Amino acid sequence: MIRVLLVDDHPVVRRGLRAMVDDLPDVTAVGEAADGAEALEVLAGLDRRPDVVLMDLQMGTGMHGVEATRRITALPDPPAVL
Repeated sequence: MIRVLLVDDHPVVRRGLRAMVDDLPDVTAVGEAADGAEALEVLAGLDRRPDVVLMDLQMGTGMHGVEATRRITALPDPPAVL
């Protein structure tokens, strides 16, 4: 099972992505975040890291995707970030 974290500042986009991801065989969305800072919080709170973070690069408020990607990829054993 491929585990995915969805990060986007638009709730309707996150819902649509979740619906598409969860409809794929052997893929599941394990969390959602509205900005980069929330993504880091969600990652810290998960028992098991996702395999992939699907990251929006330009978010309206909060930490943008580029900075969040930099911080996530600096973690020990980081997930892939798209």
